[in-house]
Amino acid sequence: MARRTGAKHKLCRQVGYALCGLPKCPAHKRPYPPGQHGPTKRTKRSEYGIQLLEKQKLRYVYGVQEKQFRRYYEEAARRKGITGANLFGLLETRLDNIAYRLGFARTLDGARQLVTHGHVTVNGSRVNIPSFAVRPGDVIGLTEKGREMDAVKESLENRPVLPPYLTFDESKLTGSLTRKPERTEIPVDVNETLIVEFYSR
Repeated sequence: MARRTGAKHKLCRQVGYALCGLPKCPAHKRPYPPGQHGPTKRTKRSEYGIQLLEKQKLRYVYGVQEKQFRRYYEEAARRKGITGANLFGLLETRLDNIAYRLGFARTLDGARQLVTHGHVTVNGSRVNIPSFAVRPGDVIGLTEKGREMDAVKESLENRPVLPPYLTFDESKLTGSLTRKPERTEIPVDVNETLIVEFYSR
């Protein structure tokens, strides 16, 4: 499991964008680097620095460690199609991310914790691996204990708008991946072309 340590919103402040996805992220009010000279500091990044920043942004959004992220990239490069779009598809269909998109938790970290604690099911079977690859047609649900958790109930009451590649059954509290997501449908503001260029150096 990829643990985020250190200042959670530091990178959000550096890039001026709420990568964490939280409505109370400091980057909304202070979209500039932290520190005394943050508002006036102007740093000109090199081409390599820009590419590295985009990679770090995507890693942060999905909470993936460096070695695992590289494996995702290598798998995306082996597959047919556009490498950047393939990379997004692999990351977006991780079980922890799907649980987050379905509204089982308010944050991706919370969804990852739900999975690792065994509260999430895939096709009726409990799965505790956050990186589990969800396939089209898989049904994602919650265990009985998971449904009774106050944090889960609160999150489900404020579910976000579902992306078009997911469906949700209100009566059963289950969701399903209907098809592979298209890059244009994934609400992540990262330039994947720069990431491909970074690994192609």
